[in-house]
Amino acid sequence: MKLIITLFLLFTISSASVINEYLSALAKQAKAQNPKFTEFDAKRGEAIFTSKHIGKKGKEVSCVSCHGNDLSKPSKNFFTAKEIEPLSPKANPKRFSEVKTIEKWLRRNFNDVYNREGTTEEKGDVVTYIINK
Repeated sequence: MKLIITLFLLFTISSASVINEYLSALAKQAKAQNPKFTEFDAKRGEAIFTSKHIGKKGKEVSCVSCHGNDLSKPSKNFFTAKEIEPLSPKANPKRFSEVKTIEKWLRRNFNDVYNREGTTEEKGDVVTYIINK
């Protein structure tokens, strides 16, 4: 049992440093794009995450359509009904463990919901919302 707890803690710490690294890089990009940028905002992230749009498949969707309102619980993909593991890194430390994977899923999910790639600020706001949920 101690080994499991130790591995969980190590994975959580590793995930937190990856998230911090990613958000730090995004903040630098955001500041370069907009000198008035100060910080990412979970409230803006929540608005992005919960707002509905006509997605790439012509249906009204939001991030909540697939990930649900409680990010600490599994959910189902709106289009495929495939189970999705919890999005919250508090419930699923594997979720934000690699920058490459974070970028891939943000790009894919923004395209699914918004029919475009998210801006630097939008990505940072959404990640800030998710990690604080």
